[in-house]
Amino acid sequence: MRRWRMEGGVVSLLRLTMFIRPWKDEILKGMGHGLGVLSNISSITDLGGFDPVWLFLVVGGVMFILGFAGCIGALRENTFLLKFFSVFLGIIFFLELTAGVLAFVFKDWIKDQLYFFINNNIRAYRDDIDLQNLIDFTQEYWQCCGAFGADDWNLNIYFNCTDSNASRERCGVPFSCCTKDPAEDVINTQCGYDARQKPEVDQQIVIYTKGCVPQFEKWLQDNLTIVAGIFIGIALLQIFGICLAQNLVSDIEAVRASW
Repeated sequence: MRRWRMEGGVVSLLRLTMFIRPWKDEILKGMGHGLGVLSNISSITDLGGFDPVWLFLVVGGVMFILGFAGCIGALRENTFLLKFFSVFLGIIFFLELTAGVLAFVFKDWIKDQLYFFINNNIRAYRDDIDLQNLIDFTQEYWQCCGAFGADDWNLNIYFNCTDSNASRERCGVPFSCCTKDPAEDVINTQCGYDARQKPEVDQQIVIYTKGCVPQFEKWLQDNLTIVAGIFIGIALLQIFGICLAQNLVSDIEAVRASW
C-alpha cells in the first residue's frame, strides 16, 4: 500500500509538471503572434517571395500540438499522446542541434544573407513606417549604420550621393546613425544631413561608421557565455521534458500492469 501511494505521488507530480510545462509554450506562442500583429512582417522583409507570417503560423501550430499532446496525455494518462509528445520534442531538439551546427559551418553564407537582407530593407526605408522604426531601433541599439558601413545608405533613393538626387537627405544618413549627445533632451532628426560629405575623420564624430553586421558579431563574441548559456538552458529543458514524459509513461504502464 505504501509503495502504491509513493508511486501514485510520483505520478501525480509528473502529471502536474507535464501539465504546466506545455503552457509555457502557449505563452511563447502568444508572444510570437502578438509580435506578428504589432508589426507588418510581410511588408518589411524581402525574402524572395516567402511571407514570414506563415513561419509564425507554422511555429504556433507546432507548439499548440505539442502543448495539447503534453497536457491531455498527462491529464488522461494517455501513453500514446505522451510518447508523441516525447518523440516530437526529441525531433525538435535534434533539428535545433542540426541548425546550430549548420549555422557554425556556414557562418560566412549566413553573414552574406544578413548583409543582403539589411541592404534590401535599406532600399525600402521610407516605404514602410514599421520597417523604418525597426531599422532605427537596430542602428541605435547596436550603435551602427548600414550593413557594413554608412555608405550602404547609397542604396536608398533619398540618401544616395548621386547628382540626380534632389532630396534634402542627399549624402546623409537617418538620425539613428548619429552619435548621441547626452546633453540633448530632444532628438535631432536632421543630424544626419550631409554627414557623408564630410571627411571620414569628421564622420566618426557625427555618426556611427561601423556596420550593423560587424557590431552584431562583436556583441555575440562579447556575450558568448550568456548566449551559449541560454541555448544550453533551453536544450536542458527540452531533455528534461522528454525524460519526464518517458518516466510518466513507464509509471502508467507499471500501474496498469499491476492491475
